[in-house]
Formats: sequence, C-alpha cells, structure tokens
Amino acid sequence: MGLRDRFNQFSGKTRFVVCRIFIHLVGKESAPLLGVVNQAARDAVDAEGDMQVLGEGLVEICQSLLQYQSYWQSAANEGDVFWSEGEAGDYVNELFTDSAQRYMSAPEIQDAPADELTLPISQNLVVMLTIASEGEVPDLETDLASVSGLSAGLKAVINLHYQERLRAVQVHFSPASLGEELTSDQLLEFFPELIPL
Repeated sequence: MGLRDRFNQFSGKTRFVVCRIFIHLVGKESAPLLGVVNQAARDAVDAEGDMQVLGEGLVEICQSLLQYQSYWQSAANEGDVFWSEGEAGDYVNELFTDSAQRYMSAPEIQDAPADELTLPISQNLVVMLTIASEGEVPDLETDLASVSGLSAGLKAVINLHYQERLRAVQVHFSPASLGEELTSDQLLEFFPELIPL
C-alpha cells in the first residue's frame, strides 16, 4: 500500500478500483459464449442500469469464460485506483468509449437471424470487461496475462458482485454478432495490448 493509500485510508475516504480485462478466445467451439454475452447485454438494456441485473450478467459471463478456459489465447488488463467517485466515473467512461471504438465491439441488441446455422463463425472472440468496485481487490490489481492470474481475476469479479461492491459494469465484445469475422490482422490492429497466455 502506497503512502497516498495509507493517508486516504486514515482520512476515511472510499477507495475505488477501476479495471478493464481483455480476454481473447480462439476456436469456433467458443461461439456459444457470444450468445451468453449477447443475452447479458439484452438483459442490461432491459434493466436500465440496475446494478443487481448487471452484476448477475457479469457473473454469468465470468463463469462461462472460466468454463471456456481451454480456448483462452491471450489477455491483458489495465486499471487505476481512485479516492474520488467522480474521477473513478470519468475513467469508467473513458474506458467505455475506448472499448466501444474497438473493431465491431458495440453490442448489437437484436434477435438471432433464422439462418443462424449457416452464418460463418469467427475463430476469434475478444471479451472486454470493465468494472468499478469499492475497496481493495488484490486479484485485479495485478498483471492478469497468465492463465492462473486471469482465473483468479475472473473469480474476484464474481465475488465482487456477491459482496455488493460493484459500482459500474460494462461488457463489450468483438465481433458483436454471429456472422461477423474478427481476423488475426484485425486482432493485431484493434487489440495491440493482448499478451499470449
């Protein structure tokens, strides 16, 4: 804990952790995950920002990601600690804007087309999770670019929901819908921070 952390702890200020996790999965077998994140996005829109619903969707996504661990290819994470809710909120908005501008990552809330089975399925899927929470989260305040680190980080995110410490949740994914392709070249261009696991 740094000097500023200790000082703010004594002054009774609330500590906020804001982080974004990138997880890149490879293999058509991970395609069902696209359905999970799309459903969570639909539920989030319907709930109009209800934190309980957002948290439940996030838990489902994290549990699914953990189940698809054998398809993890690369990952990255970034974040910061704030002692001001306003500053934490500004950083969440900054990460949201950046995630939304990535290749085909604005979730398209739509019903699956009838001919879904004939659509090409992308070999690559990148899921971006942005969260803000209160307090310390050691498993997120570290490098997650390893299988063990990423597993611990996703489990920590799940626990934050059950501890009611989440203050913001955002999920982006690329490609945003079935039939869209995320090529290896596009991965390098739009997700340069990814580190092979």
